Amino acid sequence: MEILIGLLIIAAGSFGQSSSYVPIRKVREWSWESFWLVQGIFAWIIFPLAGALAAVPEGHTLADVLGIDPKAALSAAGYGVLWGVGGLTFGLSMRYLGVSMGQSISLGTCAAFGTLFPAIMAGTDLFHGDGLILLAGVCITLAGISVIGYAGSLRSKGLPEEERKAAIVDYSLTKGLAVALLAGVMSACFALGLDAGKPLQTEGMKPLVKTLPATFMVTCGGFLTNIVYCLFQNFRNRTFSDYTRWNVWPGNLFFCALAGLLWYSQFFGLGAGVSFFEPGSALTAFAWCILMSLNVVFSNVWGLILKEWKGVSGKTVSVLIAGIAILIFSLVFPSIV
Repeated sequence: MEILIGLLIIAAGSFGQSSSYVPIRKVREWSWESFWLVQGIFAWIIFPLAGALAAVPEGHTLADVLGIDPKAALSAAGYGVLWGVGGLTFGLSMRYLGVSMGQSISLGTCAAFGTLFPAIMAGTDLFHGDGLILLAGVCITLAGISVIGYAGSLRSKGLPEEERKAAIVDYSLTKGLAVALLAGVMSACFALGLDAGKPLQTEGMKPLVKTLPATFMVTCGGFLTNIVYCLFQNFRNRTFSDYTRWNVWPGNLFFCALAGLLWYSQFFGLGAGVSFFEPGSALTAFAWCILMSLNVVFSNVWGLILKEWKGVSGKTVSVLIAGIAILIFSLVFPSIV
């Protein structure tokens, strides 16, 4: 029962993340770099800070928690800087491939590397016992992602250029695939950052929120990467004037804040959900992969809702559904073997 509760909590956070790009579609009269920076302030600073503060034990401060192991805190932030590159390219993958295909490829790659890297660094034997279960689960996840990617290629071949552009204005398969793969590899650094920040979990913290100080340090590092890039793009594209369009600020600020809250909910859900799993189990090690798999599932649901798959053949839809089914199976695989 506790495993089911944990999975449902992770699923709720995943649904929030996969929904976070919907409010961004409502942002008006701002360039990509402008709304990406503003939503990032909420997603990577304001809400993670609130989460980290909620984890601070009574009678202590956030500085006390981060001071428990300054090296761990800095390491988490360092991985966050690398993850920030993935965050940037992740947004671009959505721009070139759409919500469903962009998230599928990026998150699939992120799931594999983000799950296996910490295990390998911890000295886990991936060919025996729990390590083998972990490896098999990742392979099942990648199989599901590959099937979904194949569905995306079928869509690309089956739709006229005009219809592709109608659904995804900046559609570019070649550019999108390259960006999505880079996004996935670099985004896996978030998992490494959470692993590096484990020493920040101290006595007195509630199990549901004990991962949030490390999450805050990772997102701070990622924000540094993103703010530098976005301001550079503002300068390069002469879009600083976006911030002076006062008539659109109320609506844009609301949708950026909503997007940031929904995005952050995935890591709140991940930390809370894992607290219901047995510490050190294969399922706990597989939690990152579970989150990414659910993100792919929900992002493709949104892709269908937003009509990104409109006009495709029945075969393409069947392939997409098969890929989603494989991903759903990968979620429960570690707990049934």
